[in-house]
Amino acid sequence: MKVREKSTPTSAPESTLLEYTHLPLGKDVPAFAGYYVPEKEVRIPFHGREVLYVIGQVVVETACQDITCTPGSDWYAMVPGYILRWQYRKNEDGLPVSETEMITDYKTRKEIEHIIQEREAATRVEFR
Repeated sequence: MKVREKSTPTSAPESTLLEYTHLPLGKDVPAFAGYYVPEKEVRIPFHGREVLYVIGQVVVETACQDITCTPGSDWYAMVPGYILRWQYRKNEDGLPVSETEMITDYKTRKEIEHIIQEREAATRVEFR
């Protein structure tokens, strides 16, 4: 997934605007030692705003440590942030792009993480 920081901040001092590129769901994305597969995008209301998160599976085909190489997979949730503009343009590859605001507050992140873990089988929740 492509995430690019923009230089224009919102009025909140610690806020960062990000462009989130929506990847095709159900398609493998090559990554170090394996690949990941975004499975679904979810928009949830949260304190008068809307949060976007993506659920997917990460697959490690080869991870070597000492003398052991072990493949594996796990479910993840990735949170681009608050939705500011939903799929407002397409990038050079024709993929939709949304503008999001990064969630930086620790307490807010924990609250959102809890909501996601109650709804999904994700073992890891990452914030951009």
